[in-house]
Order: sequence, then structure tokens, then C-alpha cells
Amino acid sequence: MTGQKILIAGGGIGGLAAALALAQKGIPSLVLEKAAELGEIGAGIQLGPNAFHSFDRLGVGEAARGMAVYIDQLRLMDALVDGEITHIDLGEAFRARFGNPYAVVHRGDLHGVLLRGCRDHALIELRTRAEVTGYDQDENGVAARLAGGETVRGTALVGADGLWSAVRRQVAADGAPRVSGHTTYRSVIPTEHMPEDLRWNAATLWAGPKCHIVHYPLSGWKVFNLVVTYHSDAPEPVAGQPVATETVRQGFAHVCARAQSIIHHGRDWRMWVLCDRDPTDRWIDGRVALLGDAAHPMLQYMAQGACMAMEDAVCLADSLARTEALDSGLAAYRDRRVLRTTRVQLMSRAMGDHVYHPAGPHAALRNAIMSARSQADWLDTLDWLYGGNGLD
Repeated sequence: MTGQKILIAGGGIGGLAAALALAQKGIPSLVLEKAAELGEIGAGIQLGPNAFHSFDRLGVGEAARGMAVYIDQLRLMDALVDGEITHIDLGEAFRARFGNPYAVVHRGDLHGVLLRGCRDHALIELRTRAEVTGYDQDENGVAARLAGGETVRGTALVGADGLWSAVRRQVAADGAPRVSGHTTYRSVIPTEHMPEDLRWNAATLWAGPKCHIVHYPLSGWKVFNLVVTYHSDAPEPVAGQPVATETVRQGFAHVCARAQSIIHHGRDWRMWVLCDRDPTDRWIDGRVALLGDAAHPMLQYMAQGACMAMEDAVCLADSLARTEALDSGLAAYRDRRVLRTTRVQLMSRAMGDHVYHPAGPHAALRNAIMSARSQADWLDTLDWLYGGNGLD
């Protein structure tokens, strides 16, 4: 299926990746983004080898590798007793097994790589101030309804418009996202303000009862990304709200002094109340398909939200390119993706419960199981996730 323009609702990581993937198959697209400018908020993001598999399929592999920070380890610390539980080496054996590295990047830098790729491609049109609020369709195509009353026509519509997707509201009709009650606070610390004994070249997780702390270097080691989360039983979604340091600290009074010291250095904190959805296979409505967080929003605990969106994009384009029939192409895309993304959604919840936040004997069991694993064991454990791109 080539030569027919596909509409994409949302100009975030998933939407731009979809446009690039389609362009690689000779399929033109129009990206409709509600914001006045194309960009990404937030700070750090972790990229497993499967993300780099996707970058290569999107034609931006070299650019993506050029802006990444390559860390040495994934490190799990016990936030109560200030000791390492386990770590995963990300060096030669890891790269040889999975064919690509593990890296951390600034979310804006990642979005910028995809955006430049889209702007450089003749088959991709980008439009801002174009919020998709719904759609109508018939046997000839789809009309995306915009917030200002305009309609835009294409042969199909991809809903890549995130957690609160207007496209999903019509496709799946399953109500609002699930509020987890976990509140995440984000900050960026200049490297010189990070405690010197914690300037590790690692994605470090301090796991504690109903709370955790994550930190890693960003932007050529100029800053450290800091993400802290605790169970606040927050009843309503919040996104990007400024918050005082004292509010952040109150969820971590029970963890060790070294872990607390990281929080003390945070500035300009912003908070998010985490949400996800139960898995569903209702991704398709005629000529309309969901992608990324619109299809399978997940908690942060597997660090796979952006990776899954990029895999979706590659799979969508591949599925459409294999057939002249739009309906069979969209159905194949869903069928090839739904079990993998369901696994990541549910494992993200389980990771929060059993790795990030347990207490007492539950935490002791975690420590015993995870500390007993060898580096070879870890590679075997991660093979299902990092060993491919989710297309097979």
C-alpha cells in the first residue's frame, strides 16, 4: 500500500516515528499536532537495544547513537540499608547478545532526532495547531475533525495522541485512564551538585517501601536526571505541576541518608500522577488504528513507553507495505503487536509491586532472588524484550 496519505494524530515520539516508518515504505503522511510548536517536555528517557533496532528501521540510527549517553550498568540499590542488590553489566557481552547498546538520552533530544528526520523527508508533512478531536470515515477514506471545526481527509488515521487520546475515545470507548496513585517527581541536577560518591555511569534505582529513586547522567554528563516516585494515593491525574522540594521529601523520610541526599539537591521539581490502562485489543476501527500510549499506556517501571511506540511505528508501516488491502494491513499490525505490548503493560505494573516498592519479607525475597542471578542469567531474562524489534 503506497501513494496514499495517512493522517497521524499527535506529533510526539510515536507520531513522528510512525511518519518516518511509513516514509521508509514510500507511504506519505500528514502529522497533525495540537501544540503551537513541535517539541517534548520532560527530561531523561532510557533506551534499550530494542529502541536502537527501531532507530535503524526508521533511518535515524546514526543520529540517535550520536546524541545518546552510554551507561555501564543498570544498578539496583536497597534504599533502606544503602547497599547494592544487583546490577546488569551493559558492556561487550550485553551488546553482543542484543546487537545494540543501552543508553539514556534527553527526551527533547530524542524527539529532535525524529523531527529532523521528518522535516528532511519529502513524503512527510507536519502541521501544528491542529488538534484532532474525532473522525468520520467511509469506504473512500477518513476525515479527521480538528478543534477549530476544520476537517482533514486521508486514506487512514493513526491515533498517536497519547494517554488522553481523542482517537482512542472513539475507537475503544473505554473511559478514562486508570489512576495508579503513584506520584512521580522530576528534576535535573547539574553534575557538580550531584553528590560526588553517586556520580555513577549507571541507570541507578534505589528501591524502598512504597517509593523509589532513579538517577543517571544526561547531556554529555552536564546534568543528572532525577526521578523519584512514591505511593501518595493521589486520586486525580496531574501532569507537570510545579511542586516544592519539601513536598517531594516527605515521601522519602524512611530511606537511607545517602538516598535522601540526592533529593536535597533537586530544584524546580514537577509532579505527575501516573496513569495507565488495562490491556485491550480494540486498536482498530475500520480505517483508524491506535499507536503508542493511545493503544497501550503503561507505567514507567519497565522504561519501555517510547520504545514500544517506536516498535509500533515500524510494525505498522511494515504491515501496511505487505498488502494493498488497508483493513488486512491494520489487522496484521494489531495482531503482531498486542501480545508483546500487553506483556510490557502488565510487567510494568508487576515491576512496581515486586521490584520497585516492596517492604519487609517481600523486599527480602526480591533481594534474595535478584542477587542470586548471574550476568548470564540476566541476559537470558531480558532476551524476550531486547533481542528483537517485536515484529516476529
